[in-house]
Order: sequence, then structure tokens, then C-alpha cells
Amino acid sequence: MAGKFDPNTAQNAVEIEKQFAVKAVEHAQTYWNLLEKVPPRELRLTKLDDEIFEHTMEIFPELNAEPYDKVTVLDEDWLKSPDGKDRWRNFINSYEKKIKDYNFGSLIRTDSRDEYGEKNTIFVTRMQFYAFEIARNRLGLNDKAHELAKEEAAKEKAKAEKEKAKGKKKANSTR
Repeated sequence: MAGKFDPNTAQNAVEIEKQFAVKAVEHAQTYWNLLEKVPPRELRLTKLDDEIFEHTMEIFPELNAEPYDKVTVLDEDWLKSPDGKDRWRNFINSYEKKIKDYNFGSLIRTDSRDEYGEKNTIFVTRMQFYAFEIARNRLGLNDKAHELAKEEAAKEKAKAEKEKAKGKKKANSTR
């Protein structure tokens, strides 16, 4: 039998990392699609949204200060600071038996007013994603993203219809 597993000395398995990355991207795409279709204030991400929102605002009172700048634009340095890591670890671990995949990696937009992109995305745990996105939805901070996602979808639809019409016209001209 192998010795005790030590995560601090474990080697990274490239295939496993790729699978996690694919899952994180799929999760981000699914969430963006939800933002397009559902007004954020009506969006429920888990059965525990109320509890998560209240707990987040209790444990992180600095996030509950208007105009909610610390929820609108995430401070990655604060999240990864020694104090931030300890506070988040305790918060995250309290959901171990309540939320499936509570500690999986997720992509989150650093600025809630913009879409996912290379410069506006960081990697966080699923519980951090829920904490921030539930707060953003409840506080109206994702309203601009909702409008942006709807505009993008409309542009994509118009482009697809134009391509379809172009294909029909080409097919008719070859007859």
C-alpha cells in the first residue's frame, strides 16, 4: 500500500488540471448564459442563496458597505493575503457538507460590469464564486452584465441569421 498522501509534495497531473480547467470554463459559460436570460435579481444559484448571502455579509462586513465597490471589483491581493486566505478558508469549509463541489475551482469576473475575458477573470473556489455572484445579483451589481450578455446574444443571433441568409442566396444562385 502507498504511503500517506501529502498534497504539499504531490505532483500536478496535467490531464487532471486540464479537466478542471475545462469544467471551470464550462461553468463560466453556463453562468454567462444564465445572466443573459434571467434578470440577476431573480437568479438563484443554489438552494442556500439566502444563507450564503447573509453569511458572506456577516463574515466579510467590508463587502457590505455601499456603494459595494469591493463586490463590484474584486481585489485579488485581498483574497490571497494571509488574512484573506484564513477568513475565506473558514467560510468555504463551513459549506463542505451543504454545497456540492464547494471547493472546486471556478472562474469569476473581477469586475461585475464587464464580461469574462483574459483581463477580467480570476480563479476562485466555487464558494467564493457563489458568495460574490449571489451578492452581485442581490445588490443589482450584475444588471449591466445582464444587459451586455443580452446585447451579445442579439448580435450573435443577427450574425447567424445573416450567414444563413447568405447561404440560402448562394444556394439559389447556383441552381
